[in-house]
Amino acid sequence: TPSLGQLQGLLTTFGRLPLHRLRGHLSHLSRWTPSLSPIYCPVKSGALKTELSFVSTAGNASSTTFGVKSALTGTGGANTFKLELGGIRASSTITTRTATGTVTSPVITETEASDLTAASYFARSRYDRAFASAFAFGGAGWDRNTFAGVKNRFQMVAGLGRTWVDGESGKFKTDLGGTYTIQKDVQAVPGADDAFAGFRFSIDAARRLTASADCASTLIVDENLETTEDVRADWINSITVSISEGLALKTSLQLLYDAEPAFLTVPLLDNLGAPTGANVPAGGEEVDSVMTLTLVIRL
Repeated sequence: TPSLGQLQGLLTTFGRLPLHRLRGHLSHLSRWTPSLSPIYCPVKSGALKTELSFVSTAGNASSTTFGVKSALTGTGGANTFKLELGGIRASSTITTRTATGTVTSPVITETEASDLTAASYFARSRYDRAFASAFAFGGAGWDRNTFAGVKNRFQMVAGLGRTWVDGESGKFKTDLGGTYTIQKDVQAVPGADDAFAGFRFSIDAARRLTASADCASTLIVDENLETTEDVRADWINSITVSISEGLALKTSLQLLYDAEPAFLTVPLLDNLGAPTGANVPAGGEEVDSVMTLTLVIRL
């Protein structure tokens, strides 16, 4: 084994040696370390995709809408992990003008009132383990949509699926799984069960339209096994057009269906239309739709 002084001297002379002599020294050095062996690490890859949308208007009435969705996907061998975060928030400001004084000399007073008109957020994760064309998966998620009556909803899922098509021109996957959901509504119903088991079926499809355009469709149907009339569905259809390697424009339409929507809080008025200060529950709409045009940033 060489001493520290010998190693320092050898490294100092490397820069002054011709190539054929340098190879000889390296061969000699390799005999000093026979116990070393190559260390191999599994190759892993990841992708980050972020979608941004923003709309702002100003004037007699102003409004602002901001949306973001970010997805981080990591793969390693037969394993795939995906983490998604996102939300949409919209607010509007209405200016009310009143006049006092006389017709010839009015005094104009402006009053602005800002209201939140839409807000929904979500976070979910999923892990897939492939076995040839089949796969097992598990995941968990959270979402909030107070305008649809949902204050907090947590869900866990696990099941099996199959990849029917997976190529450059498109993909088609289906899966079945069991779910467990805990849902807290804005307007809680006394005696209602806020935790229940369910059954979920989903379809994930994509198709290459042109060299720069793709379409995708994802359908998730979830049924409450304790109350079979309570069926929910989430269907997203989108078209993405690439601008460059890292940028794209995406148009998407999301339809949310709930056969038994959460109750909303409605103010109670008297016979003359004056507020009584009390609120009563009222059923919401069964279908919500969200249409967006976003800029996609791919890393």
